[in-house]
Amino acid sequence: MNAVNLSRARWRKAAASGGSNGGCVEIAANLPGVAALRDSTRPGDGAHVVTHAAFAAFLGDVRAGKYDLDK
Repeated sequence: MNAVNLSRARWRKAAASGGSNGGCVEIAANLPGVAALRDSTRPGDGAHVVTHAAFAAFLGDVRAGKYDLDK
């Protein structure tokens, strides 16, 4: 995938982020054709950029429990 300009990204924190684990994930879904994800505690370290379709598939797998660690 070519470099994506994230200067207009509107970052929002995931509802499940935070708490005692310190994990803070932010997503910018307002970009044409892609979703960007980053660690809000280290935004300068960059972001993972994937297509909307790939992100939707990932979310579907998460909801289905595909990545549950206790399985």
